[in-house]
Amino acid sequence: MSRHPRQAENPVASDATAEDAKRSRILQAAMKVFLAYGFSRVTMDDIAKAAEMSRPALYLVFRNKADIYQAIAASLVAESFGKARAALAAEGTFAGRMNAAIDSCMISIFSEIAASPHGAEILDAKSTLAADLLLSWKRDLGGIIRDAIEAEAERNGVDLAAGELSPEMLSQFLLDGIEGMKSRLADPDQQRKAVRGLVKIVERTLQP
Repeated sequence: MSRHPRQAENPVASDATAEDAKRSRILQAAMKVFLAYGFSRVTMDDIAKAAEMSRPALYLVFRNKADIYQAIAASLVAESFGKARAALAAEGTFAGRMNAAIDSCMISIFSEIAASPHGAEILDAKSTLAADLLLSWKRDLGGIIRDAIEAEAERNGVDLAAGELSPEMLSQFLLDGIEGMKSRLADPDQQRKAVRGLVKIVERTLQP
């Protein structure tokens, strides 16, 4: 007989893990049917079938389709913000890090959705179903971009205030420019080219 009894499993942790796995399966299934048929046409029954579960079981996790959409948006926002933060913290030039951050959080992560037959409808729904979430995400993203700009100005010994500028202003310039560019350009490669131009303007402002 072993002198070291096996450690008992934590039932609360196990339940949490199972619940997380269930939520993940639902969100993946929902995204699949949203992309295939569009948000408005998909029903909770469609999502339950795609997730290989009963509709009553689905309703125990999410109240409705809007809740599922918001959960998907929250997951994408968290993923994109994490990638942007990692890109800005990496080694490399200011322009290289900033371009990588913007690409990962504002272009690449949404390219699959935008390229789908119902991508426009799915992305348009964010203005009504995830407006508060996206506002918070944009504010937080602006914050880490501002911090990166401020750090680069300090590293180069550039006094932005002397030119009636600030890290906050330059961060907002980037974000506003990207939003306008994305409404005008649909192709991700063209978007990346436009972003590089915007970042280059900011980079030159930060050079002594």
